[in-house]
Amino acid sequence: MIRTFIAALALALLAIAPQARAQAADPENTLYLELTYGRVVIALRPDLAPQHVARVKELARSGFYDGIVFHRVIEGFMAQTGDPTGTGMGGSDLADVPAEFTNTPFVRGTIGAARTQDPNSANSQFFICFDDARFLDGQYTVWGEVVSGMEFVDKVKRGEPPTNPDKIVSMKIAADID
Repeated sequence: MIRTFIAALALALLAIAPQARAQAADPENTLYLELTYGRVVIALRPDLAPQHVARVKELARSGFYDGIVFHRVIEGFMAQTGDPTGTGMGGSDLADVPAEFTNTPFVRGTIGAARTQDPNSANSQFFICFDDARFLDGQYTVWGEVVSGMEFVDKVKRGEPPTNPDKIVSMKIAADID
């Protein structure tokens, strides 16, 4: 009887949706990226990139990302956003953030800071990997990872730029939501 109960409990715990597990994470370091398709839950990685995480949180809290388009979306690679001009050439009015490169691999769901050829030029733009992009390892800053909702990122319209691009509905820190 007890073995049956323990087995049933174990199966129930395994069946808990990833989003439910994500909500139990540190709310101050959990980002909710709302797309028209659904909510993407992102675990921020201040252990890897404290300055980048601080910048993303600052911009998210100010509403900077709300309504910004995905201006560069490449099938099998990544979806890029965070440019208020929608051209891939813009950023916030804040100073650029210095590189915080690590050996953390760029795999499906990894979030990286977009930059120019200058390693210290990251500002507000970021990308979400659709698939492994290990050629970026050690050359771009990893500041987060999708923990649920990657199926919604997969639906973002492709193109450079996409025709009628998808937008970020809102991006908020979980700790700030009532």
